Amino acid sequence: MIDHAQPKLSIRRQCTLLELNRSSLYYAQAQETKENLALMRLSDEQYTRTPFSGSRRMSAWLERAGYPVNRKRVQRLMGLEAIYPKPRRSVPGAAHKVYPYLLHGLEIVRPNQVWSTDRTYVPMRQGFMYLVAVIDWYSRYVLSWELSNTLDVGFGLLALEEALALARPDIFNTDQGSQFTSRSFTGRLEAAGVSISMDGRGRVFDNIFVERLWRTVKYADIYLKEYRTVPELAVGLDHYFWFYNQERPHQALGYRAPAQVYLGELAGQQCLEGGGTLAAIA
Repeated sequence: MIDHAQPKLSIRRQCTLLELNRSSLYYAQAQETKENLALMRLSDEQYTRTPFSGSRRMSAWLERAGYPVNRKRVQRLMGLEAIYPKPRRSVPGAAHKVYPYLLHGLEIVRPNQVWSTDRTYVPMRQGFMYLVAVIDWYSRYVLSWELSNTLDVGFGLLALEEALALARPDIFNTDQGSQFTSRSFTGRLEAAGVSISMDGRGRVFDNIFVERLWRTVKYADIYLKEYRTVPELAVGLDHYFWFYNQERPHQALGYRAPAQVYLGELAGQQCLEGGGTLAAIA
């Protein structure tokens, strides 16, 4: 009964209307050998601490930690994790249009001026999943997120549709991975009148706010909880993202929570403009 191609109703909204737990839609977590899962988990934790690490640095670090593995294996596992701009990670779609990076020197002064997205590897007690999120740069507010056991276009597009159902940014920034350079993804942004910005190749810090989000989510929730099942992971992340948006203070925001900044400033703008409501977002 769930229509994944429905443009007007997000998957989350359809599940709510059908009184269906959204986590029941997910496939089982992706699987690997126990040894590879351990190496992937260690690599992910190290990269989260040092996001500039490439396969050479990671191979050396693993060897010092007592896991002598060759660089080719590390490249394969890190490519599988999809945790940073390494060979074969941010592979663009075939003949995709190259969009410029629009954020150099840009002063971010209000909500919905710039959004960005990325996806990351999520270790579980057995197996792993992938997580994608859409974040507002100014307020650090997480507008939407989705889980998948594959790196296809679909779950990123679902997250985009959920975010666009709330508002529309001036600029949307991504890396050059095939999930975000696909015509279905860029075409949706262009149809909404959004300017598209893309990170330079290998420039992980071009999307720094999403990288910081991954670090926060992993150290404050995922690594601590070691979720066993996908429904458990989905429920846990739902709770954590609510806490992150509504209660977690950010030093860069004057120790306010993202929702206070995002919703508060939009409410102020609408009061000045004399209309609109934030009920759908709140």
